[in-house]
Amino acid sequence: MAEVIRLDGATVVRGGTPILEDVTWTVEEGERWVVLGPNGAGKTTLLQLAATALHPTRGSVEVLGEQLGLVDVFELRPRIGISSAALAARLPASERVLDVVVTATYAVLGRWRESYDEVDLDRARTLLEAFGVAGLADRTFGTLSEGERKRVQIARALMADPELMLLDEPAAGLDLGGREDLVRRLAALAADPASPALVLVTHHVEEVPPGFTHALLLREGRVVAAGPVEEVLDEQHLSEAFGLPLVIARHGKRFSARAQ
Repeated sequence: MAEVIRLDGATVVRGGTPILEDVTWTVEEGERWVVLGPNGAGKTTLLQLAATALHPTRGSVEVLGEQLGLVDVFELRPRIGISSAALAARLPASERVLDVVVTATYAVLGRWRESYDEVDLDRARTLLEAFGVAGLADRTFGTLSEGERKRVQIARALMADPELMLLDEPAAGLDLGGREDLVRRLAALAADPASPALVLVTHHVEEVPPGFTHALLLREGRVVAAGPVEEVLDEQHLSEAFGLPLVIARHGKRFSARAQ
């Protein structure tokens, strides 16, 4: 399989302090990765490297076969779908939901003078329907609830048929019903062989959708464990990552955790 992300000794230093340190990690086509760790573990920084929004201080980062520092990232970014709180904050509150999604075709925020074919609009509507928000197409983004915004963002992230999709805490701030509905929809996305490689960041094993194949655990900017979900999401590795003894239970294809 072709490599979608490759980090080799990647280190990010800010103010003299390493945020990520000596991270080596590879994501291949067809893989679905979950990245877990406590606050301050470096998860969002890792995703920023994968999104080409950040360059490493040391080491190398390759995304979709291109090395950061040797490629025009503005040509690379349309091949990457992103859903994050940082992106949501930049989306115009007055923008119509359908336009929030369709503008991802040109990797722009806010519709301006670009034109879209009916096939683009139909794809945007289909994606909104897939995530249960088709009825919001004519609403403005600023009027949506947190859960509705999350779903619209994921639809937007898929709009340009990306080769890599990055999801930064997509279930954060959702109530139980909203979380479970989103996990179910992400599981369907993971199960679709036509879906891009997926990387999902979360704090909670309960938010790992069925069908995710691999896990990366971080603590204080370093890799604790990486590999198949069944081997990584166990009590030993998760206790080490979160810094306290944990009891991990598996419920079919889902996980839960509690302190001992």
